[in-house]
Amino acid sequence: MIKTVGIVGAGFAGLSTAKVLKALGYQVQVFEKEPDVGGVWSASRRYPGLTTQNVRSTYALSDHPMPSSYPEWPSGEQVQTYMQSYVDRFALAPHIQLNTAVESAELDEAAGVWTVATRSGAAAEPAGPAVHKFDYLVVCNGIFSEPSIPVYEGSEAFVAAGGRVCHTSQFNEAEAARGKHVLVVGYGKSSCDVANAVAGISASTTVLARHLIWKIPKKFMNVLNYKFLLLTRMGEALFKYIELRGFERFLHGAGLPIRNSMLGSVQSVVTRQLKLNEIGLHPGTSLETIARSTVSLVSDGFYDKVAAGELAVRKGMSIASLRPGHAVLSNGETVPADIVVCGTGWHQRVPFLSDALMRRVTDARGNFQLYRSILPVDVPRLAFNGYNSSFFSQLNCEIGALWLGDLLKGGLKLPAREAQLAMIERRLAWMEERTDGKHSRGTNIIPFSVHNIDELLRDMGLQLGLMTRFKQWLMPIDPRDYQVVTQRLLRRHPA
Repeated sequence: MIKTVGIVGAGFAGLSTAKVLKALGYQVQVFEKEPDVGGVWSASRRYPGLTTQNVRSTYALSDHPMPSSYPEWPSGEQVQTYMQSYVDRFALAPHIQLNTAVESAELDEAAGVWTVATRSGAAAEPAGPAVHKFDYLVVCNGIFSEPSIPVYEGSEAFVAAGGRVCHTSQFNEAEAARGKHVLVVGYGKSSCDVANAVAGISASTTVLARHLIWKIPKKFMNVLNYKFLLLTRMGEALFKYIELRGFERFLHGAGLPIRNSMLGSVQSVVTRQLKLNEIGLHPGTSLETIARSTVSLVSDGFYDKVAAGELAVRKGMSIASLRPGHAVLSNGETVPADIVVCGTGWHQRVPFLSDALMRRVTDARGNFQLYRSILPVDVPRLAFNGYNSSFFSQLNCEIGALWLGDLLKGGLKLPAREAQLAMIERRLAWMEERTDGKHSRGTNIIPFSVHNIDELLRDMGLQLGLMTRFKQWLMPIDPRDYQVVTQRLLRRHPA
C-alpha cells in the first residue's frame, strides 16, 4: 500500500502534486534545491524583463486565481509570489524542504521502497547527506532543469580577461550590462526579453539569430488581446492534432480552406503590425510553424528598438569563437563583446536517477517514454509531472496531479502494457514529424494544452460539461472551470 510520496521540485508541478496528494490522504514531502518555491520563476533564475506569456486570468491554478491587482502579463517576481501564496493557502510549507538537493533516488522493486538521498544547506556550507524512504516518487524537476550553454572556442581566455558567458536564466540583473557590449544568442522569448531589457543601458546589444521564428504580438492591431485568438479551443483547433474529433475534423477536412484563410489573415496582420518586411525580420515561413516548437510573444518595444537602431538582430549568425573583448561570428566578422547571454535552451535531465533506470524511462534516442506524459510503463512506483511544455503548463500540471491521484487510489484503469507502449511510440513519431525534432525529448505538447487535459479527464471520467467546453471554443480558457474536477475527485476518494 502506498502511504508516503516523495516529490522532487517545487514549481507548478511539484506544488500541485503535493496539494492534490495531501488532500487524498498521502504523506508528501517536497524537495527543492532553490531557496524559494517557483521552479522557473525562482528568484535565482529570473532574467530582466521576464513576464508570463499567458495573460493573468489564464495562467493560474483552478482554485487559486492570481490577484486582480496584477497586470495582464505578470512579472516573474509576481508569479513566484503567487506560487508562495498557494503554499500558504493550502498549508504546504511543512511538507517542503527548500535548499535541499536530491543527490540520488534508488528503487528497491522487491520491497517497493524508494531510498532518496538529499543534501541541504547553502552551497558554501552544505550540510551532510540525509536519507529518506518513500513508497512512491514523483519527479517534478521540469523540462527546463539544466541550462544548455554552448562551448565556444576561446571562452576561457575571454572570461579570464573579464568577459562573461552565461545562460539567460543566470543573467539576473540588467545593470550588469551597463556600458557593456552584449551579445545575446538565440531568438526565443528569453533572448529577446533580455536584449530588450538591456538595450537602453548597454554600449551595444546584438541578437544572434540562426533562425528567425514568428513572434506573436500581445494585442493584434494593438487592440485585440491575443488570448481571444490563441488561448481558446478554436485556437488549438487551427493546428492538426494526432487525433481529430468533432469540429476539428471539418477544419482539417472540408473546411481546410476556411482554416487556412484564418491563419493567413493572422499572419498578414502580424507581418504588417510588426513591420517585419521593413526591418528585414520576416521568418520566411508560414505562421503555422509556431506549432512546431514554441510560441513566443513579442517583447514590448523590441521591434521598435530594432527599427530605431537601438539593438541589432543578425540573421543566420552564430559565434564561431571568442577572444578577449571580442567575438568572431560565423561569417568571419569580429564584433566587440563583453557579455554573451545564451538563450540556447535546456537539457532535460534527471541526474538523481541512475543510468540504468533512465534507460527504462527513455528510448534509444533519449526521448522520455511516458504514458500520458506522466507514467513510465516499465518502472513501478514512479511518475513524472510537468513534463509537458504547453501554453497552460500550470493547468496541465494540476490535472496531471489529479490523474496521478486517481491512479494511486485505484479509480483509474490503465490500458494493457502493449497498448500504452504503442500509444507512446505513435505520439513520439507524431511529435518528431510535426516539430522537426524540436519536441524537447518527447515532452513538448505546444500548442495542444487543452487536448492533453481533455485526454486526462476522459481517462478519469471527469470531463467538463458540454456548455463549458462550448464556451472555451469562443473564449480564453479560464482555469476556474476546472475546480469541479478536484471536487469530484475528492468525493470519489475521500481521505
